[in-house]
Amino acid sequence: MRYDSLDTFLTDGKDALLKGPIAMVFAEDLVEVDTTVRHHLSLGFKQVLLFAPDELRLSEGLELKIHRIRYATRAANMLSEAVNRIIEAAPGIWLYYCYNAEYLFFPFCESRTIGDMLTFHTEERRDAMLTYVVDLYADNLDDSPNAVSLEDAHLDKSGYYALGRNDAENHPKERQLDFFGGLRWRFEEHMPPNRRRIDRIAIFKARKGLRLSEDHLFNDEEYNTFACPWHHNLTASIASFRTAKALKTNAGSTYDIHNFMWHNSTEFEWHSQQLLDLGLMEPGQWF
Repeated sequence: MRYDSLDTFLTDGKDALLKGPIAMVFAEDLVEVDTTVRHHLSLGFKQVLLFAPDELRLSEGLELKIHRIRYATRAANMLSEAVNRIIEAAPGIWLYYCYNAEYLFFPFCESRTIGDMLTFHTEERRDAMLTYVVDLYADNLDDSPNAVSLEDAHLDKSGYYALGRNDAENHPKERQLDFFGGLRWRFEEHMPPNRRRIDRIAIFKARKGLRLSEDHLFNDEEYNTFACPWHHNLTASIASFRTAKALKTNAGSTYDIHNFMWHNSTEFEWHSQQLLDLGLMEPGQWF
């Protein structure tokens, strides 16, 4: 189903927001939109909302499975504005958001659905889930000039770390950390300081008054925590070509980067167990 605008969707397509979990995919460009949508459909999301420009072409069969919303995905604050409007329209519904060329993985996702995981997460009295954005990159930039290759995807197997997150009075926030690593750490000279974090609260339950900011944090501090006070909770990973793609398509960095490979690169296996083994997500009490 196609909609001319977000306003049209919220009027004519609002029934799609009655049951979750719902995935929102923002197509910043035309790279791997098809595979991104198909991947999230395969995880068991009840609905997939695709925010995309007119020039994107998808197969008719795929478009029939999703809700495509015409949207200016390169505009300033486009992400938070769209997500916050969906939040207001879908209170009580589990939501997820990502960009194109990003792929969600959660513990045991090969045999369990996103609904299975969120049922357990809800039972643990959690309304949000921390996700780590794990950078993917092609091993050969001559063959893949935009750094995107599903067949030859690699990731960093180490080099990740966390720092305490402080409040306005410079006091540490409870159960909140800023996470770093991957290409945003290795090539930080090309990344503005407010774009270097790899943590994102990408899975959350909507409610009235909840607001997402452009730095991927919510106005409810409990939503920004990585776990509850009494034990570790589930976390997930988003395997993402977004940073590699940006570094190789932006004029300010592309000529300085000839290869993303280093001694801590390893081939991405497209399986949740690899991310668990590398400590890039946490199963918590879910087995």
